Amino acid sequence: MKAMILSAGLGTRMRPLTDTTPKPLLKVGGIPLIVWHLERLAHDGFKEVVINIAHLGYKIKDFLGDGKDWGIHINYSDEQEEGALESAGGIIKALPLLEDSEPFLVLNGDIFTDYDFNISKKLDKGILAHLILVKNPKHNPNGDFDLEDGLIVDRKNYTFSGIGYYSKELFQEISYGKSSTIPLLKEAMKNSQVTGELYSGEWVDIGTPQRLELLNAQLFNGS
Repeated sequence: MKAMILSAGLGTRMRPLTDTTPKPLLKVGGIPLIVWHLERLAHDGFKEVVINIAHLGYKIKDFLGDGKDWGIHINYSDEQEEGALESAGGIIKALPLLEDSEPFLVLNGDIFTDYDFNISKKLDKGILAHLILVKNPKHNPNGDFDLEDGLIVDRKNYTFSGIGYYSKELFQEISYGKSSTIPLLKEAMKNSQVTGELYSGEWVDIGTPQRLELLNAQLFNGS
């Protein structure tokens, strides 16, 4: 299985930090956020990782290179010319780099987690996605989706972690351009084609400088 790290966002909520540094290179515990992902992916057996880049994306590419320092191979899906294509748009552009992986793993580049990525994960027949949900953080108290008998339903109770396993079939009818995965997922939910699970381990959405500062304080204090 291949993995894709979504790293093309503008990081507007993280300004002024992201005026000069792309969000995936902001440091958590003294280590760039995206390196945490690469090290965990490598530890969990992944060998091929796709990273999409846009805002200051050349800095990500210059820093990570081909990934050999982490025992993996990185391919880049470059959105710098057209601007960030959002989640579905970024995945669609990167599909040629993911073509021999079914399913493939996608994770947001701006989360911090100790979730164990499952390189052997399979999707049941007819299932288009498997999402990892978490309990609602303070900044998203109402949640995004819910779980019902192993299926994700369009009802707010838990938060989507930004980690999911996807079939290429989910994106078959979508044209190239800016688009989000959320409408696609909601449509698939209507047909009971999205499964999921609740993860209770460490997970933080690093969306603001305040959350980044709090996480760093917790890590340095050992809590």
